[in-house]
Amino acid sequence: MGKKRYRPVWSLAMAAVLLVSMFSTVASADPKQAASAKDTGKISMQSYVEAMQPGWNLGNTLDATGDDETSWGNPRVTKELIQQIADQGYKSIRIPVTWGQHMGEAPDYSIDPAYLDRVEEVVDWALECKLYVMINMHHDSWQWVSHMEKNHDEVLARYQSAWTQIADRFKDHSNKLIFEAINEPRFTDGGTTDRAKQYEMLSELITSFHKIVRNSGGLNAERPLVIPTRETSPAQEDLTELYNTILKLDDPNLIATVHFYGFWPFSVNIAGYYKLEKDTLNDLTTTFDNIYNTLVSKGIPVILGEYGLLGFDKNTGVIEQGETLKFFEILTNYLNEKKITHMLWDNGQHFGRTTFKWSDEQLFNIMKAGWTGRSSTAESDLVYLKQGDEIQDAKIELNLNGNQLTGLFAGSEKLAQGEDYELNGEELVLKAGRLAKLTTAGHLGQNAIVTAKFNQGPEWNFKITVYITPELGNASGSTEDFAIPTTFNGNQLATMEAVYSGGGNAGPQDWTSFKEFGYTFAPSFATDEIQLKPEFFKEVKDGDVILKFHFWSGEIVNYKISKKGTSVTGQVSRD
Repeated sequence: MGKKRYRPVWSLAMAAVLLVSMFSTVASADPKQAASAKDTGKISMQSYVEAMQPGWNLGNTLDATGDDETSWGNPRVTKELIQQIADQGYKSIRIPVTWGQHMGEAPDYSIDPAYLDRVEEVVDWALECKLYVMINMHHDSWQWVSHMEKNHDEVLARYQSAWTQIADRFKDHSNKLIFEAINEPRFTDGGTTDRAKQYEMLSELITSFHKIVRNSGGLNAERPLVIPTRETSPAQEDLTELYNTILKLDDPNLIATVHFYGFWPFSVNIAGYYKLEKDTLNDLTTTFDNIYNTLVSKGIPVILGEYGLLGFDKNTGVIEQGETLKFFEILTNYLNEKKITHMLWDNGQHFGRTTFKWSDEQLFNIMKAGWTGRSSTAESDLVYLKQGDEIQDAKIELNLNGNQLTGLFAGSEKLAQGEDYELNGEELVLKAGRLAKLTTAGHLGQNAIVTAKFNQGPEWNFKITVYITPELGNASGSTEDFAIPTTFNGNQLATMEAVYSGGGNAGPQDWTSFKEFGYTFAPSFATDEIQLKPEFFKEVKDGDVILKFHFWSGEIVNYKISKKGTSVTGQVSRD
């Protein structure tokens, strides 16, 4: 992951105690004062990988493709940041590194010594903070390794030279440092779509990587190595190929890796998948069942090197908060069941690099609780009450996940069971009388928060919101700059449909009428408008398009835009 966007129950405590004793010398302040290489062999790679749980990615930093690590907007890494990550409870850190722009010309392809020094400095900080560390070859995968079919000898020579230098620099570092052969390897720039050919090229790279590291001396003889699938995909065909590759390498210190960003339509909010529903859940369970059955159950440990939601690349609000929390709660629990260590992808949008604060404390809390157990959630965190309508009881299905509800609170006031709410099994009923009291002010928007507390895990917040139908205004602009004035009236936008007035879906991905949130449209509550992005208009024909805006309250508002060349006008549609 990063700037380039691609689509497509066990106890850790016991393992941790065991590993502390086995790697006692590794915790030395000097990261090069490592345990004997034999220590790695005293435990299984599965136990090693379990001790890495959980992990975090230092994304969009040393993997940035500009002149230095700040070129993608993140500040220089400090030892304080690394220590803060360890203090949050993380046991491992993945440090993606892009090498290409710091390498010289053929035939030596020498890596700039200053850059190697900087990578080593960050690695050493992480080891001093007692973290397991994984470094790799990151965006090189699409920058130049992807050209392997048409520039085979050049790519292979460059790849081998890079790993020869990296392996030599780190050969005396602790075995808590591991190497990942390459991030998301892809080979489509040569024009091939032949999977067999792609597998052949990947196998050649992996085999050379393995040989170079193992023959480079020092602790590299037994250092754990991480091997990816093609594109780091969890598809069954790719998993099977990876299994066969690892069998051929015949090395007990190998670890498999894949990435997971969820069922794509849900992950980016397209095709009407704005709620966590059965297709998204089936994709999740099927994916990790396949990984477990193909690799873990056969003795090959797996690290989920990156996970998250693709929509986060645009904005963490692309997926509604309650739906996001449910997704991460289910995902982390299922990974624990399948004994797969996970590493959160964070390109700076989650943990502040200088503030050392989480941008979404709720999300972090639910992920952290998932490291050791389950959290309770609900079918939604939204309770909408239409202004002027008689207030009714609100029925909400809870997902207790084996926990117990201990109380509901409105601020510091504990609500009375029987009077203010009822719990029938896992159905929570918020009584109309209490809802009326909570919305006495009657202003549009969020009036109150009801907090559910449980015997374990984080709280769950219900946002009590008063609304009326949103109002959209007339607009004019261009395909590069068009926004619809919007009075949201307490509502939150869920999704948008676009169809031509004469029939047929309009805009990008015209296999669906529901457009991608954040990519083709986006609400702006600060400026009271809904923006239609240039990416939307690039694939809209001249003429009239009917837009349907779906809001979380259940309201749907129609709007008509007319496009002629680069000119766009819009008005409320009564269709």
